Amino acid sequence: MHFPFMRTSTSNVHRIVFFVLLAIISCATKTVAYPQKTDSIPWFKKQPKAPILGQESKYFSTIYEITHKGDNAEAYFSWNDRYLVYQTTEDPYKCDQIFMIDLYTGERKLVSTGTGRTTCAFFLRDDSGIIFASTHEKSPECPPKPDYSRGYVWPLYDYDLYIRDLKTWKLKPFYTNKRYQAEATVGPQGTIVFTSLHEDDVDIYTIHPDGTGLQRITALAGYDGGPFFSNKNEDWIVFRASRPLGKYLEDYLSLLKIDMIRPSLLEIFVASRDGNTTIQLTHNGGANFAPYFSPNDKFVLYSSNMKNPRSRNFDLFFVPARGGKSIQITYFDGFDSFPMFSHDCSYLVFASNRTERRKGQTNIYIAELTEYAKKLWCSEN
Repeated sequence: MHFPFMRTSTSNVHRIVFFVLLAIISCATKTVAYPQKTDSIPWFKKQPKAPILGQESKYFSTIYEITHKGDNAEAYFSWNDRYLVYQTTEDPYKCDQIFMIDLYTGERKLVSTGTGRTTCAFFLRDDSGIIFASTHEKSPECPPKPDYSRGYVWPLYDYDLYIRDLKTWKLKPFYTNKRYQAEATVGPQGTIVFTSLHEDDVDIYTIHPDGTGLQRITALAGYDGGPFFSNKNEDWIVFRASRPLGKYLEDYLSLLKIDMIRPSLLEIFVASRDGNTTIQLTHNGGANFAPYFSPNDKFVLYSSNMKNPRSRNFDLFFVPARGGKSIQITYFDGFDSFPMFSHDCSYLVFASNRTERRKGQTNIYIAELTEYAKKLWCSEN
């Protein structure tokens, strides 16, 4: 969702970028128990605490570190808030795979097959499965790294969408087409929104969970990705996008022919479900990505290096969902990104370098929200 602001490891800008475009698939054989929340103390509250910096205390009362090894990003809550699904690069896997973790026991499971490259996992609305993108059927090997002879580019790997059934543990293709299909998330009514290149531009589509009703939402030239639905309904979609013109458009179209894009400028947009209304929320010329609606749908949280667009310092910000001034949330001098609220509006999960054990290591954190933050982002008043 997917630059120095995306998915993959985080030892450098390239690794962070891959985290935004890398995938997920699964492989296991036994049936998985899927219990509901209990009254016991969650496992994550027994984990090490991460520092709260400066004005972050206005929004976070405690931050817990959830992962401790490898490079991790894009963690998203299950609809019952019991689990996280996330992307990680760690031994023995050579490129990104998808895991889920039980926040009450700490138990982890590999959701993807352990082969190919995966990206962008999200729980289905009834928590019965996980949708993600993977290259494993094209090849069990990791796809080749991009050629940077034309500058800093993202590869648009030949991903397809798959669903891991969490009760039977069977894996089935969900949406396959030519070229890139990835960055799938699920709305409150179960509709799936994702990014695809199959009509020769990188655009956003919606589709019903039974695979019917495909609808194209964006159609302007440029990359559109990392989409999420509004929380109360599916009337709005927030996403990141480039809108290249002149020589930049020529460069974009040239790279697209070889399944690459140049993520130089991305801004945050919201669009109505029918695609007829689009509002640009940021105009700062930086790298803006990983947008997510607040639970009351009044704001959009996102990650940006707007204070220094050439830097690797990404902080979390929020902006009114119909446009206005952005306000900074995090103050770590490094990488903060991929925010998502728990559905009970008690927590915010995000990825950061703030307790790195080696240079650039990215881990997953759960922040407990203050009463001020809950009133701001969750309350209807």
